[in-house]
Amino acid sequence: MIEQYVWDLQEVDETQVAVVGGKGAHLGVLSRIDGIRVPAGFCVTTGAFRRIMAEVPSIDDRLDQLSRLNPDDREAIRRLGAQIRRTVEGTAIPGDLAAVITRALAQLGEQAAYAVRSSATAEDLPTSSFAGQQDTYLNVVGPTAILRHVSRCWASLFTERAVTYRQRNGIDHRTVRMAVVVQRMVFPHAAGVLFTADPVTGNRQVATVDAGFGLGEALVSGLVNPDVFKVRHGEVVDMVIAARHRGVHALPADGTQEVAIDSQRREQPVLTDAQVVRLVQLGRRIEAHFGRPQDIEWCLVDEGFQFVQSRPITTLFPVPATGDQENHVYVSVGHQQMMTDPMKPLGLSVWQLTAMAPMHEAGGRLFVDVTRHLASPASRAGLLDVMGRGDPLIRDALETVLDRDDFVPSLPDAGPGGPPASGASAPIETDPVIVTELIERSQASVAALERDIRTKTGPALFDFLVKAFEEHKRLLSDPLNLQAITAGMEATWWLNDKLRDWLGEKNAADTLTLSAPDNVTSEMGLALLDVADVIRPHPEVVAFLQGVEGEGFLDELAKLAGGTEARDAIEAYLDRYGMRCVGEIDITRPRWRERPTTLVPVVLDNVRNFEPGAAERRFEQGRQKAQKKEKDVLSRLRALPDGDRKADEAKRMIDRVRTFIGYREYPKYGIVSRYFLYKQALLEEAERLVQAHVLPEKEDIFYLTFQELHDVVRSNQVDDQLIQQRKDAFRSYHALTPPRVLTSDGETVTGAYRRDDVPAGALIGLPVSAGTVEGRARVILDMAEADLEAGDILVTVYTDPSWSPLFVGITGLVAEVGGLMTHGAVIAREYGLPAVVGVEQATRLIRDGQRIRVHGTDGYVEILP
Repeated sequence: MIEQYVWDLQEVDETQVAVVGGKGAHLGVLSRIDGIRVPAGFCVTTGAFRRIMAEVPSIDDRLDQLSRLNPDDREAIRRLGAQIRRTVEGTAIPGDLAAVITRALAQLGEQAAYAVRSSATAEDLPTSSFAGQQDTYLNVVGPTAILRHVSRCWASLFTERAVTYRQRNGIDHRTVRMAVVVQRMVFPHAAGVLFTADPVTGNRQVATVDAGFGLGEALVSGLVNPDVFKVRHGEVVDMVIAARHRGVHALPADGTQEVAIDSQRREQPVLTDAQVVRLVQLGRRIEAHFGRPQDIEWCLVDEGFQFVQSRPITTLFPVPATGDQENHVYVSVGHQQMMTDPMKPLGLSVWQLTAMAPMHEAGGRLFVDVTRHLASPASRAGLLDVMGRGDPLIRDALETVLDRDDFVPSLPDAGPGGPPASGASAPIETDPVIVTELIERSQASVAALERDIRTKTGPALFDFLVKAFEEHKRLLSDPLNLQAITAGMEATWWLNDKLRDWLGEKNAADTLTLSAPDNVTSEMGLALLDVADVIRPHPEVVAFLQGVEGEGFLDELAKLAGGTEARDAIEAYLDRYGMRCVGEIDITRPRWRERPTTLVPVVLDNVRNFEPGAAERRFEQGRQKAQKKEKDVLSRLRALPDGDRKADEAKRMIDRVRTFIGYREYPKYGIVSRYFLYKQALLEEAERLVQAHVLPEKEDIFYLTFQELHDVVRSNQVDDQLIQQRKDAFRSYHALTPPRVLTSDGETVTGAYRRDDVPAGALIGLPVSAGTVEGRARVILDMAEADLEAGDILVTVYTDPSWSPLFVGITGLVAEVGGLMTHGAVIAREYGLPAVVGVEQATRLIRDGQRIRVHGTDGYVEILP
């Protein structure tokens, strides 16, 4: 069978991406949408590209070299990419292939002007747009020039930007093929880009039109500022008319040039309101056909619009599916759970099945619908108060939505109640025995789960897990558990509020809660100091750990002097804390027990930076500071008018906060303890599926929901294509920034601090642990890559409980995500570390190694000269 190297655009549809690339496939579809005009043209297929690449000398070796390069090594990528491009461009197009392209040109008009455009197979896809990564050439005239530019398009697969984009998105260079689109050139009065959703806010109800005179190349290249029109519900609701002096126009022979814009047109709108509305109507037709918001390139020719490209807008955060047309407001779960990374489908579904409230998935993250709480004045006040105390940015974002009177419906106060207002007196005694009893209940439940789950396999395992999830939720919803958590939080708030009013002191509770008892997370960090004490006296063990790579290193330790003691200490630590890991609310994440090398850098830091007995000393120092602070506060209160009453009330609250604040961390410990047992059982089931040749790899179960996995176990059949789609989607979700608040219109609302009490240039955040500290910033995105020195300040995206072992070796904390009662804040206060969280883009604005000053009492960070 003779391969067809050229396809007319009218022959192409979305199923032929592998043949004509993403751009070609989309143009083919566009050309067949009713009322949508597309310039005539054809595609030179990926088969032609493969044939050329087979002729390129040493291409396999060069692609191997390219794949091994670090994406950050721009010079090496630039150098090798240029070599490959020169070789591709210098490879002669075989005569029969050149003849096919020339015949296609003759049918459209051999001496007409054409646009020659790259169309890669990994381009313009729902998960990766590749916009601007390969080349386009305008106003190309004549067969010889067309053939030359087709070769240049093939070669553009290896530009620095295209290679880096593929590497950062995990796309193998060998799997990508290049087609080329050749289209009749249009010479427009105006051109630009239409986004069928607002690319900045994500609002799907607002379309944005960028427009300029002449070819759209002037806008794409940044030569001119566009006119910008915003359209909502068929009406232009905002416009910005740009003053422009230059444009890009086609030359009579071939190519393009910059030209001056006539002075009379410089401040004249490129489009009339009627034209803008018409353009958006056509864009909505295109969007409806593709089923998702589109980034559309358009031209205005003779009062009619023509379209030369449409691709999905891949940067928009997805909207939870509801099945209704009502307005909804969603709050991010990840910002409250300190896990804003995307979760795999099994992780999402298990969290949903064990959570206390209904949760909606979008972009690999979970959200809670708070619309009804906002709609009722009474529940609204409680929700805003709780959210404001935890994360002011969430509160401000919610208030921003509420300011739009027409978005959130108004319900009577009889509607569903919201969270209790802060400061409400919890009906529970200040009795440490309550905490002891709750911990014992949790331990007994985990022990029973560990005992009973061992005997369950196949469908019976899933029936058992459904019941285990109910027990899981029963423990969390136990009134005594909720009262104990609330009591510690409310006592903290009470102390901060009252001591600020009475003594003018900010965040006094931060010191009063130092070394509080029963805090399993702070104990976890101190326990790793004890592990370091066991290892420190044995130089051979320390040297061995510095070179550890594989996960089997614990078995090797016994061969070394002191290795048995070191191994036993690490094993004991893993027995108590090995179920933890970064992002632990996702059951699919590798636990410390599964990947103990994660802890090795932290242990080595502790060996280097601390003296023996540091854990006990630090805990005792914190306890003494808290005692001293208590005496100081009570003494100063008694000196005030009505001081005895104030001191007595404060004493009751200090006792209360020290009784219950440590327990704040225990329910999460119980959750992840159970999660690890669920995961081990499910992975054993996955191993059986692998042995039965149902799955190629155990970890493939992570890309199925719990119910889907149940179905696979029952049927011994799996949809391989579904798993691959889920893997691709999960990879794409990493590029998305999850919002704190999201609406059903797709608008991402970030919120603002609205403060004017900080120095110019300071980074504003939420004060969560008092004090001021200055030191070297260590920007760490992966706990396993931590390399800390004494006095360092940790700067990261978020800190869940698994980060607490690092807290013993730092002097301050800055995080992009967090709230007053999230785990990182609680542990920072436990260890007496000044901390500011909720600092937007902290890991980008602060460079690793810079000196910074953290104002934990006032909530801002200064970058020092």
